Amino acid sequence: MASEPTVRADAAESAIDSVSVLSEDSRRRMFAFIRRARRAVTRDEAAASVGISRKLAAFHLDKLVDAGLLRARYESPGGIRKVGRQPKVYEPTDAQITVSIPDRRHELLADLLLEAVLTEGADEKAEQAAVRTAGRRGHELGAAAREETRPGRLGPERGLTACEGLLDAYGYEPVRETPTRLRLRNCPFHPLAAKAPALVCGMNQAFLSGYLDGLEVNGVEAVLAPHPGECCVRLGPNDTAPDDTAHGDPGADDR
Repeated sequence: MASEPTVRADAAESAIDSVSVLSEDSRRRMFAFIRRARRAVTRDEAAASVGISRKLAAFHLDKLVDAGLLRARYESPGGIRKVGRQPKVYEPTDAQITVSIPDRRHELLADLLLEAVLTEGADEKAEQAAVRTAGRRGHELGAAAREETRPGRLGPERGLTACEGLLDAYGYEPVRETPTRLRLRNCPFHPLAAKAPALVCGMNQAFLSGYLDGLEVNGVEAVLAPHPGECCVRLGPNDTAPDDTAHGDPGADDR
């Protein structure tokens, strides 16, 4: 089973591919026509909607199917059964396309806040519930990644390497400043973080700390280190665990 970061990275690539497919004018106009129709549309109807030949329309429609924006099947218009081969018809899929450069994860933040509201304890403030929820979600992702990859003992260097996949997939744009320090060049929650920095940065730190704990990375912590234009969190050493190679054989952790 693919990990969530991999799925998200694949989804991002798919979104970019879909936008690229829609860059062609006739294709984009046919797609808009089919979405507005609220029913299955034939090739002839799609071709007529933009004033091109049926053959050219078929080419563009199949590109939209390949991109996951339309689905096709054979059906007689109006559901009337006729003798002979039924025409191919097209209708929209449920695909939603979101492309943001740099990457933004506002849906993750919204999901965490919603869960916090639904699970807020009687003795908790809203901010505390949000931070708790973010930490738990990060821990779940880290534990799932560890179960999938089974990396063995993770010291600072190997631990940060193991984290980079999730950080990249979630839009943090990690940069290795030193073998044991990662700077995150992008805040996936910007510009919302600027509106409530204490809340969003606290959730961000809790999410990444939870991921480190779930992945069982030793000697690394997520610390608040705000820098203009970057994520407020940095991953670096906490000096509580030996280096990956402290026992001589860097591969010993994997056995």
